[in-house]
Amino acid sequence: MRDRATSRRDILRLLAGGAALAAGARASRAGEVREARIGRLIAEARDLPGIGRRIDFISAALRGTRYQAFTLIGGPQRPEQFVIRDDAFDCVTYCETVLAAALSRDLAQFETVLQDIRYRHGIVNWFERNHYFYEWGDRNVENRTCRWIAMDGAVEMQKTVFWHRALGRRHFTMRVIPRAVFVENKAMLAAGDIVGFITRRPNLDYFHVGFIAFGGDGELLLRHASQSHDRVLDESMLRFLRVNRVHYVTLLRPEEPATARGDRRRDPA
Repeated sequence: MRDRATSRRDILRLLAGGAALAAGARASRAGEVREARIGRLIAEARDLPGIGRRIDFISAALRGTRYQAFTLIGGPQRPEQFVIRDDAFDCVTYCETVLAAALSRDLAQFETVLQDIRYRHGIVNWFERNHYFYEWGDRNVENRTCRWIAMDGAVEMQKTVFWHRALGRRHFTMRVIPRAVFVENKAMLAAGDIVGFITRRPNLDYFHVGFIAFGGDGELLLRHASQSHDRVLDESMLRFLRVNRVHYVTLLRPEEPATARGDRRRDPA
């Protein structure tokens, strides 16, 4: 009986080991597929004229991808890991991934550009991650990846944020665009612009972000990773503004690199 039991345990170990190897192989193949997907989109988009055209193409190709929150890994007392994935997004990682792909010529450059977009000076550290989207915007304006879009009728807003004790309390002076001004100035918008929606909740700055897109009939659309729809999709901008009772937005326009594409990482100094 003892020998038979030992034999069963050995068989179970072998089966478990085989299952683990198979799971690892599946994960590896899935990673290769995901990497190939990003690389394919970069290759297909890189000769399109204009950053907005490339963003529009890549962001449209990712429609249907599932929504998932908390895809990044790290914390004040947990080592930060640089996460790259295109099988699931939250609203910010969707924008980051699309923007990095549109600015890149290949996968190696994509990784560097994504680091620069997600982290201050491209330093992979939880404290350098752009946790607040206003800082995300300001830092990506500073590194010349984007520029703020101004509209007549914009107003100044003071925001105090305190999302995490380890980050401390921060004060932002934001130039925000009232909803009516935003809608009335549709002609100023371009596909690929990044729109941020200001929250009325205390201690936070934005509640959502996405890309400007246009329907075949010129309808203004929001292309975004939507938690309520559980996927990336296009949605009527007017409907989104109404349903979410949006009062103010901000707009960023991605910019072409000023120099030839290459290693875009900047010296932290």
